Amino acid sequence: MAATRDIVASYRNPAAVVRRLLGQGPREDRNLVYLMVACLIFFVAQTPRLAREAHVNGTELDMLLGATLLAWLFIAPLIFYMLAAGTQIILKVMRGRPSGYSTRLALFWALLASSPLVLLHGLTAGFVGEGIELRIVGLVWLCVFLWFWISGLLVAYRTRS
Repeated sequence: MAATRDIVASYRNPAAVVRRLLGQGPREDRNLVYLMVACLIFFVAQTPRLAREAHVNGTELDMLLGATLLAWLFIAPLIFYMLAAGTQIILKVMRGRPSGYSTRLALFWALLASSPLVLLHGLTAGFVGEGIELRIVGLVWLCVFLWFWISGLLVAYRTRS
């Protein structure tokens, strides 16, 4: 199934999508693609806010874009890999049977599947700016991301792939 269909299916039943992805066997290349595409979408989502900030403050947009690109495409993936490793350790302490692959898949898929809401957050930050609207969209993204991640971790906790 295409990743876009899986993203839509995640909004109905994220555990079933993660279970099906784990059933396809360990594919670390697919995990890396999920993470990098999610980070790229997170970078793209920042561009309206950065353009607004550059216009309002009179700063150089290229500098802001370059720093954000470095952060999202080079630094954030390393942080997400460390977060997945820490999560695996916590699940093992709780007597789960997760593999490193399954905990990484749960996190990386949650990031990718919740990325449409990140794009909405970026548009809200760029066009509306600070305010209750931006906070509401951010809270909705956080709740959806946690829902996807915890659902995936529950599958990873119970299975060893």
